[in-house]
Amino acid sequence: MTVAALPGALRAEYPLLQTCTYLNSNSTGALPRAVEGVLAQYWNTMRAWRDDTWDTWLSQMQAYADGVADLIGAPAGSVALDTNLSAHLSRLASCLDFSGERRRVVITDLEFPTVPFIWKGFARYGAELVVVPSKDGRVDEAALEAAIDKRTLLVCVAHGAFATGAVLDLARIAKAAHAAGALIATDAYQTVGTVPIDVRALDVDFLMGGAHKWLGGSEAAFLYMRPGLLPTLRPAVTGWLAGASPLGFQQTTDYAPDARRMMGGTPAPLMVLLSRPGLDLIKGVGIHAVREHSLKLTDRLMARADAAGLRVVTPREPHQRGGVVAMSFPGDVQVTQRLVARGFICSHRGFLRAAPHFYNTPEEVDAFMDALIEEQHNPSA
Repeated sequence: MTVAALPGALRAEYPLLQTCTYLNSNSTGALPRAVEGVLAQYWNTMRAWRDDTWDTWLSQMQAYADGVADLIGAPAGSVALDTNLSAHLSRLASCLDFSGERRRVVITDLEFPTVPFIWKGFARYGAELVVVPSKDGRVDEAALEAAIDKRTLLVCVAHGAFATGAVLDLARIAKAAHAAGALIATDAYQTVGTVPIDVRALDVDFLMGGAHKWLGGSEAAFLYMRPGLLPTLRPAVTGWLAGASPLGFQQTTDYAPDARRMMGGTPAPLMVLLSRPGLDLIKGVGIHAVREHSLKLTDRLMARADAAGLRVVTPREPHQRGGVVAMSFPGDVQVTQRLVARGFICSHRGFLRAAPHFYNTPEEVDAFMDALIEEQHNPSA
């Protein structure tokens, strides 16, 4: 689809857009109407349950995982599924050996709270956490590089900062990590679905993301692993699906040869089924068209904020930002609450965050900023 055609008829696929001005896809993306049919089909399956349904569900889950792999430039069989990043990161951590000199995990202070919390938990097994401070809402990439040395086992950083939308130069940090003999894992929840990603070009070892934000799905999360690393990954946090032949229901003798070795126990297939329509729509539009439309709308948000004298925290350079524009001004918490009450849906995570997606229009951005400026100047509020 061409950028000029966006959002066009696609808006009709998202019922939520008929009820409000929705600029909150960085928190939870709008679900397409096709999800209703998925729910009905799921109920029909459950009310006529047969055990062979698991064959169908696992096949559909694998198809979704391979669809995500295709979106991020990865080969089929290199993506595993679970319900959230916490499960994936904990499982990945359980593959690592923290007993030697190389035991450090380098992160930044812009990570989502899950990340430092998990690594602090693994301190009991020898993990040593190194936190690199940020500058003005973005990663100090030189300081991050300087923190990586021969003691570093893993660099674990966000591709896009959840609070500000600042995008990290992953290829640069991956090069520094590999030069030091370390691995690199990235949290791409805030970029997959709005920023084009090629894991091979970025040269990352692990990439995690999820469906319920920019991919317009439900609580389905994914973990990409560099295929050459798969034989070395033997997680302690595991389950029956990670075995070589799970549906044989025999004692497991070894891990699956592909990414499924990083799965756990009985999955939640409904979350994956609900996420397929959103992924299909994104891929049908094309991620580069999505990105171009996103940059047009975020440029408009920034220009309106500048004209109103509001501080924009998100980086200005297109290659250094995702789909979020974060603004800071006195009373921004209260303004966020009043905007939501008026049907202009945004969020606050230290800053007021507005996140237009490929289904939003320039007119919505203007209406949102008109309301924001009105609320900011409202003396009686």
